[in-house]
Amino acid sequence: MYWNDHSPPHFQAKYGDYEITVDINTGVVEGKFPKRALRHVLEWYELYKDELLEDWDLCEKQEMPNPVKPLE
Repeated sequence: MYWNDHSPPHFQAKYGDYEITVDINTGVVEGKFPKRALRHVLEWYELYKDELLEDWDLCEKQEMPNPVKPLE
């Protein structure tokens, strides 16, 4: 997530030369990612969607977001 980013709530993920944006409310993905890496990002998103929305709210208030656990 980037400070002062535009709505809707979203996050970016990078993998090598690939980059995607994931809408936190809907799970809609923009961009291209290798299939295996995309599956991992979407699994992580499903597990931590609520935490991601909380972090988005903190960023909008210019507060430090909380760390989100990695996928294990």
